[in-house]
Amino acid sequence: MNTATVEQRETKRDRGSFLASMRRERRRSPLSPGLAALLLAMAGCSGYDPGKLDIDRSIQAKSQSSRVDFIVLHYTSADNETSLRILSEGNVSSHYLITDHPRPRVYQLVDESRRAWHAGASSWYGRSGVNSGSIGVEVVNPGKRDETWSAYSPRQIATLATLLRDLISRHQVKPQNIVGHSDIAPQRKIDPGPLFPWKKLADEGIGRWYDEAAAQRYERDFQANGLPDAAWVQQELGRVGYEVPRSGLLDPATRNVIAAFQMRYRPELFDGMPDARTLAILKALP
Repeated sequence: MNTATVEQRETKRDRGSFLASMRRERRRSPLSPGLAALLLAMAGCSGYDPGKLDIDRSIQAKSQSSRVDFIVLHYTSADNETSLRILSEGNVSSHYLITDHPRPRVYQLVDESRRAWHAGASSWYGRSGVNSGSIGVEVVNPGKRDETWSAYSPRQIATLATLLRDLISRHQVKPQNIVGHSDIAPQRKIDPGPLFPWKKLADEGIGRWYDEAAAQRYERDFQANGLPDAAWVQQELGRVGYEVPRSGLLDPATRNVIAAFQMRYRPELFDGMPDARTLAILKALP
Protein backbone atom coordinates (compact mmCIF):
# COMPACT_ATOMS: atom_id res chain seq x y z
CA MET A 1 0.00 0.00 0.00
CA ASN A 2 1.45 3.28 -1.01
CA THR A 3 1.92 6.27 1.30
CA ALA A 4 -0.85 8.37 -0.31
CA THR A 5 -3.46 5.66 0.34
CA VAL A 6 -2.45 5.41 4.00
CA GLU A 7 -2.69 9.18 4.47
CA GLN A 8 -6.14 9.28 2.83
CA ARG A 9 -7.43 6.56 5.15
CA GLU A 10 -6.03 8.34 8.23
CA THR A 11 -7.58 11.61 7.12
CA LYS A 12 -11.00 9.98 6.68
CA ARG A 13 -10.68 8.28 10.09
CA ASP A 14 -9.66 11.53 11.80
CA ARG A 15 -12.50 13.43 10.12
CA GLY A 16 -14.97 10.78 11.16
CA SER A 17 -13.74 10.99 14.76
CA PHE A 18 -14.06 14.78 14.70
CA LEU A 19 -17.65 14.69 13.34
CA ALA A 20 -18.62 12.07 15.88
CA SER A 21 -17.18 14.22 18.64
CA MET A 22 -19.15 17.24 17.38
CA ARG A 23 -22.39 15.21 17.32
CA ARG A 24 -21.81 14.08 20.90
CA GLU A 25 -21.11 17.71 21.96
CA ARG A 26 -24.30 18.96 20.30
CA ARG A 27 -26.35 16.32 22.07
CA ARG A 28 -24.95 17.53 25.42
CA SER A 29 -25.47 21.25 24.78
CA PRO A 30 -27.26 22.07 21.52
CA LEU A 31 -26.61 25.54 20.08
CA SER A 32 -28.92 27.45 17.78
CA PRO A 33 -27.46 28.11 14.34
CA GLY A 34 -27.49 31.86 15.01
CA LEU A 35 -25.65 31.55 18.31
CA ALA A 36 -23.13 29.17 16.82
CA ALA A 37 -22.44 31.63 14.00
CA LEU A 38 -22.09 34.48 16.50
CA LEU A 39 -19.61 32.54 18.62
CA LEU A 40 -17.57 31.67 15.57
CA ALA A 41 -17.56 35.29 14.46
CA MET A 42 -16.55 36.50 17.91
CA ALA A 43 -13.79 33.93 18.09
CA GLY A 44 -12.47 35.15 14.77
CA CYS A 45 -12.47 38.85 15.69
CA SER A 46 -9.16 40.23 16.75
CA GLY A 47 -9.10 42.91 19.43
CA TYR A 48 -12.62 42.21 20.79
CA ASP A 49 -13.00 43.40 24.40
CA PRO A 50 -16.29 42.48 26.13
CA GLY A 51 -15.50 45.00 28.87
CA LYS A 52 -15.87 47.96 26.48
CA LEU A 53 -19.13 49.13 24.90
CA ASP A 54 -19.29 49.88 21.21
CA ILE A 55 -22.54 51.92 21.02
CA ASP A 56 -24.05 52.67 17.64
CA ARG A 57 -25.79 56.08 17.75
CA SER A 58 -26.44 56.31 14.03
CA ILE A 59 -30.20 55.72 14.51
CA GLN A 60 -32.20 58.08 16.73
CA ALA A 61 -35.75 57.44 17.91
CA LYS A 62 -38.45 59.67 16.46
CA SER A 63 -40.49 59.66 19.69
CA GLN A 64 -38.57 61.89 22.08
CA SER A 65 -38.55 65.44 23.46
CA SER A 66 -36.50 67.76 25.63
CA ARG A 67 -36.39 67.11 29.36
CA VAL A 68 -36.84 70.88 29.90
CA ASP A 69 -40.41 72.01 30.68
CA PHE A 70 -39.72 75.18 32.69
CA ILE A 71 -37.39 78.17 32.74
CA VAL A 72 -37.01 79.73 36.19
CA LEU A 73 -35.74 83.29 36.60
CA HIS A 74 -33.93 84.58 39.70
CA TYR A 75 -31.98 87.53 40.99
CA THR A 76 -28.73 86.85 42.81
CA SER A 77 -28.88 89.35 45.74
CA ALA A 78 -25.13 89.82 45.23
CA ASP A 79 -22.59 91.49 42.96
CA ASN A 80 -20.96 89.89 39.93
CA GLU A 81 -17.93 88.38 41.63
CA THR A 82 -19.84 87.07 44.64
CA SER A 83 -22.66 85.68 42.48
CA LEU A 84 -20.24 83.80 40.26
CA ARG A 85 -18.38 82.35 43.23
CA ILE A 86 -21.54 81.22 45.04
CA LEU A 87 -23.11 79.68 41.95
CA SER A 88 -19.96 77.84 40.90
CA GLU A 89 -18.48 76.82 44.24
CA GLY A 90 -21.36 76.74 46.75
CA ASN A 91 -24.21 74.32 47.33
CA VAL A 92 -26.45 76.18 44.89
CA SER A 93 -26.11 76.57 41.12
CA SER A 94 -27.85 77.67 37.97
CA HIS A 95 -27.47 76.86 34.32
CA TYR A 96 -26.84 80.48 33.36
CA LEU A 97 -25.72 83.70 35.04
CA ILE A 98 -26.11 87.14 33.47
CA THR A 99 -23.88 89.83 34.94
CA ASP A 100 -24.68 93.54 35.35
CA HIS A 101 -21.56 94.77 33.57
CA PRO A 102 -22.05 97.62 31.06
CA ARG A 103 -21.80 94.85 28.49
CA PRO A 104 -23.48 91.94 30.32
CA ARG A 105 -21.65 88.66 30.22
CA VAL A 106 -23.47 85.32 30.10
CA TYR A 107 -21.90 82.39 31.95
CA GLN A 108 -23.09 78.84 31.45
CA LEU A 109 -22.31 77.10 34.72
CA VAL A 110 -24.23 73.84 34.27
CA ASP A 111 -24.87 71.90 31.08
CA GLU A 112 -28.53 71.98 30.05
CA SER A 113 -28.65 68.18 30.11
CA ARG A 114 -27.86 68.19 33.84
CA ARG A 115 -29.82 69.35 36.88
CA ALA A 116 -28.81 72.63 38.51
CA TRP A 117 -29.69 73.35 42.14
CA HIS A 118 -31.61 76.60 41.82
CA ALA A 119 -35.31 75.99 42.55
CA GLY A 120 -35.33 74.05 45.83
CA ALA A 121 -38.68 72.95 47.23
CA SER A 122 -41.06 74.10 44.50
CA SER A 123 -44.21 73.33 42.54
CA TRP A 124 -45.87 74.49 39.34
CA TYR A 125 -49.09 73.09 37.89
CA GLY A 126 -48.90 70.31 40.44
CA ARG A 127 -45.40 69.22 39.48
CA SER A 128 -43.05 69.33 42.43
CA GLY A 129 -39.26 69.36 42.36
CA VAL A 130 -38.99 71.83 39.49
CA ASN A 131 -35.19 71.44 39.40
CA SER A 132 -35.54 68.13 37.56
CA GLY A 133 -37.29 69.65 34.54
CA SER A 134 -36.07 73.22 34.35
CA ILE A 135 -33.32 75.57 33.30
CA GLY A 136 -32.36 78.13 35.91
CA VAL A 137 -31.25 81.63 34.91
CA GLU A 138 -29.77 83.98 37.51
CA VAL A 139 -29.54 87.71 36.81
CA VAL A 140 -27.13 89.76 38.90
CA ASN A 141 -29.27 92.19 40.91
CA PRO A 142 -29.11 93.20 44.58
CA GLY A 143 -32.84 92.73 45.10
CA LYS A 144 -34.15 94.76 48.03
CA ARG A 145 -31.76 97.03 49.93
CA ASP A 146 -32.95 99.35 52.72
CA GLU A 147 -36.59 99.07 51.58
CA THR A 148 -35.59 99.98 48.03
CA TRP A 149 -35.78 97.57 45.11
CA SER A 150 -32.98 97.60 42.52
CA ALA A 151 -33.82 98.00 38.84
CA TYR A 152 -32.49 95.74 36.10
CA SER A 153 -30.45 97.43 33.40
CA PRO A 154 -31.90 97.57 29.88
CA ARG A 155 -28.86 95.73 28.56
CA GLN A 156 -29.34 92.93 31.07
CA ILE A 157 -32.94 92.47 29.99
CA ALA A 158 -32.02 92.62 26.29
CA THR A 159 -29.38 89.93 26.89
CA LEU A 160 -31.83 87.87 28.90
CA ALA A 161 -34.45 88.13 26.15
CA THR A 162 -31.97 86.82 23.58
CA LEU A 163 -31.07 83.89 25.83
CA LEU A 164 -34.72 83.11 26.54
CA ARG A 165 -35.67 83.09 22.87
CA ASP A 166 -32.93 80.56 22.22
CA LEU A 167 -33.95 78.33 25.14
CA ILE A 168 -37.65 78.52 24.29
CA SER A 169 -36.99 77.65 20.66
CA ARG A 170 -34.72 74.70 21.36
CA HIS A 171 -36.76 73.21 24.21
CA GLN A 172 -40.27 74.27 23.11
CA VAL A 173 -41.05 75.74 26.54
CA LYS A 174 -44.65 76.96 26.86
CA PRO A 175 -45.33 80.62 27.77
CA GLN A 176 -46.97 79.73 31.10
CA ASN A 177 -43.85 77.83 32.10
CA ILE A 178 -41.55 80.86 32.00
CA VAL A 179 -41.68 81.59 35.73
CA GLY A 180 -40.02 83.42 38.58
CA HIS A 181 -38.68 81.77 41.70
CA SER A 182 -41.48 83.45 43.63
CA ASP A 183 -44.07 81.77 41.38
CA ILE A 184 -42.88 78.25 42.12
CA ALA A 185 -41.95 78.83 45.79
CA PRO A 186 -44.25 81.66 47.02
CA GLN A 187 -43.98 80.71 50.68
CA ARG A 188 -40.25 81.42 50.86
CA LYS A 189 -38.99 83.33 47.78
CA ILE A 190 -39.58 86.82 46.32
CA ASP A 191 -37.15 86.90 43.38
CA PRO A 192 -36.93 88.16 40.70
CA GLY A 193 -38.85 90.93 42.50
CA PRO A 194 -41.43 93.59 41.58
CA LEU A 195 -39.12 95.51 39.24
CA PHE A 196 -38.55 92.56 36.95
CA PRO A 197 -40.08 93.57 33.58
CA TRP A 198 -42.49 90.71 32.90
CA LYS A 199 -44.75 92.94 30.81
CA LYS A 200 -41.87 94.05 28.55
CA LEU A 201 -40.85 90.45 27.94
CA ALA A 202 -44.47 89.46 27.26
CA ASP A 203 -44.73 92.28 24.72
CA GLU A 204 -41.76 90.70 22.96
CA GLY A 205 -43.49 87.31 22.90
CA ILE A 206 -41.73 85.84 25.92
CA GLY A 207 -43.87 84.39 28.70
CA ARG A 208 -47.54 84.78 29.60
CA TRP A 209 -49.63 87.88 30.10
CA TYR A 210 -53.32 88.58 30.71
CA ASP A 211 -56.00 90.06 28.46
CA GLU A 212 -55.92 93.68 29.62
CA ALA A 213 -59.27 94.65 28.08
CA ALA A 214 -60.98 91.69 29.73
CA ALA A 215 -59.33 92.55 33.06
CA GLN A 216 -60.83 96.05 32.94
CA ARG A 217 -64.31 94.61 32.39
CA TYR A 218 -63.91 92.10 35.21
CA GLU A 219 -62.63 94.80 37.55
CA ARG A 220 -65.71 96.96 36.95
CA ASP A 221 -67.92 93.94 37.53
CA PHE A 222 -66.20 93.08 40.82
CA GLN A 223 -66.44 96.68 41.97
CA ALA A 224 -70.16 96.75 41.22
CA ASN A 225 -71.13 93.29 42.48
CA GLY A 226 -68.55 92.40 45.11
CA LEU A 227 -65.55 90.08 45.21
CA PRO A 228 -65.54 86.29 44.99
CA ASP A 229 -64.84 84.31 48.15
CA ALA A 230 -61.49 82.83 49.20
CA ALA A 231 -62.34 79.41 47.77
CA TRP A 232 -62.75 80.95 44.30
CA VAL A 233 -59.44 82.80 44.65
CA GLN A 234 -57.64 79.60 45.64
CA GLN A 235 -59.19 77.68 42.76
CA GLU A 236 -58.18 80.32 40.22
CA LEU A 237 -54.62 80.56 41.54
CA GLY A 238 -54.36 76.81 41.17
CA ARG A 239 -55.75 77.01 37.65
CA VAL A 240 -52.91 79.28 36.54
CA GLY A 241 -50.19 77.10 38.10
CA TYR A 242 -49.68 78.15 41.72
CA GLU A 243 -49.45 75.75 44.64
CA VAL A 244 -52.07 77.13 47.04
CA PRO A 245 -54.08 75.82 50.01
CA ARG A 246 -57.69 74.81 49.35
CA SER A 247 -58.91 75.81 52.80
CA GLY A 248 -61.56 78.27 51.65
CA LEU A 249 -59.92 80.81 53.98
CA LEU A 250 -57.71 83.81 53.38
CA ASP A 251 -54.96 82.24 55.46
CA PRO A 252 -51.31 83.40 55.55
CA ALA A 253 -50.19 80.82 52.99
CA THR A 254 -52.87 81.93 50.54
CA ARG A 255 -51.92 85.57 51.04
CA ASN A 256 -48.30 84.70 50.23
CA VAL A 257 -49.42 83.22 46.93
CA ILE A 258 -51.57 86.27 46.15
CA ALA A 259 -48.58 88.52 46.88
CA ALA A 260 -46.40 86.49 44.51
CA PHE A 261 -49.09 86.78 41.83
CA GLN A 262 -49.38 90.54 42.40
CA MET A 263 -45.62 91.02 42.31
CA ARG A 264 -45.63 89.59 38.82
CA TYR A 265 -48.85 90.95 37.30
CA ARG A 266 -49.60 94.18 39.23
CA PRO A 267 -46.34 95.09 41.01
CA GLU A 268 -47.49 98.53 42.12
CA LEU A 269 -49.15 96.84 45.13
CA PHE A 270 -48.34 93.34 46.38
CA ASP A 271 -49.83 93.21 49.87
CA GLY A 272 -51.47 89.81 49.45
CA MET A 273 -54.99 91.20 49.62
CA PRO A 274 -57.45 90.02 46.93
CA ASP A 275 -58.78 93.36 45.70
CA ALA A 276 -60.88 93.91 42.56
CA ARG A 277 -57.92 94.62 40.29
CA THR A 278 -55.94 91.57 41.42
CA LEU A 279 -58.86 89.22 40.95
CA ALA A 280 -59.77 90.76 37.59
CA ILE A 281 -56.24 90.11 36.34
CA LEU A 282 -56.37 86.58 37.72
CA LYS A 283 -59.65 85.91 35.91
CA ALA A 284 -58.26 87.37 32.66
CA LEU A 285 -55.10 85.25 32.75
CA PRO A 286 -55.22 82.32 30.28
